[in-house]
Amino acid sequence: MNAILFPGQGSQKIGMAKEHFDSDSAFKSKIEYADQILGYSLSEIMFNGPQEELSQTQFTQPAIFVHSVALFEKLDLIPEMVAGHSLGEFSALVAANVLSFENALKLVSLRGKLMQEAGTQNPGTMAAIIGLEDAVVDEICREAENIINKPVVPANYNCPGQLVISGDVDAVSKAVELAKEKGSRMAMLLNVSGAFHSPLMKPAYEQFESKLNETEFFEPNCPVYSNYTALATIDPEIIKENVLDQLMNPVRWTQTLLNMKKDGAGKFTEVGPGKVLQGLVKRTLKEVEIEGYE
Repeated sequence: MNAILFPGQGSQKIGMAKEHFDSDSAFKSKIEYADQILGYSLSEIMFNGPQEELSQTQFTQPAIFVHSVALFEKLDLIPEMVAGHSLGEFSALVAANVLSFENALKLVSLRGKLMQEAGTQNPGTMAAIIGLEDAVVDEICREAENIINKPVVPANYNCPGQLVISGDVDAVSKAVELAKEKGSRMAMLLNVSGAFHSPLMKPAYEQFESKLNETEFFEPNCPVYSNYTALATIDPEIIKENVLDQLMNPVRWTQTLLNMKKDGAGKFTEVGPGKVLQGLVKRTLKEVEIEGYE
C-alpha cells in the first residue's frame, strides 16, 4: 500500500511551485483560485517573497497547503492511506475528500493567523533536541517546568532521537540546558513565531474551534492518520476533533509512520515542498520504498 504524506511548516522557500505554475495550466488555475479565495495574491509572496513575509505563519501555512494540494491533483495519485505533518494534515484531508479545497484553505489561512496572534499574546518558542530518547526528553520537559514554573512540552516526535519541544521562552531555554547536560547531540532554539503544539496556543484553539464547528467534514475515501492520536480513522467527527486538539498537543509523527507500516504501507510518497518527511521516514522505518514530488 502507498501512504501519501504532506509536509508542514518549514518547507517554504521563495519560488516554490513556480515551475509547475509556468508549465501546467490546471496547476496555474488552482493557484489563481487560491488567490481569489484568500482575497490577496498568495502566489506573489510564494514566487517573489520577500522571505520575511513568506516566513510569517499566516502566509507560510496557506503557501505550503496550496502547493501540496495543487501538486497532489496534478500527480493524479490514488491515496490508500494519508497523513500530514501538523499543517500538512489539512492537505491530507483534501486528498482524502474530507474537506473541499476552498473550506480547507479558509481553515488553514485562519489557523495561520490565529497561531501567529497566539504567539504574540503568549510569547513562547520551540527547540530541537537531537540524540536523546523520547522518554528522556519527556522527563526533561517535566523537570524544566517544575524549575521555571511555566509550560514546556514535547511538540513534535519527528523520528527516533529527534524531538521538538515547545513552551515558555525561559522554560524551553532551561530544557535545552538540561538536554545538553544529559548528553544530547544537539539542543538549539528554533526561529519560530510562537510555541506551537503547546498550551500557549489556547487562544488559537478557542477561536479555531468555532470556525471548525461551522465547517462540514465528509467521510474520507481512505484512512486518515491523525497527528493527535497517530491512529487511523474514517470518522469525520473524530477527524474534526483531532485537527483541533493538534493545536495544543504534540505531533506524534514517529508513531504515525510505525502505525502506517504496521497497517500495510510498503511505500511512502511525500507530496509538497521540501524533502523533510522523506528523511524522517528513512530514519524511522526499514525496508520501505520512499519517493517524493516537489
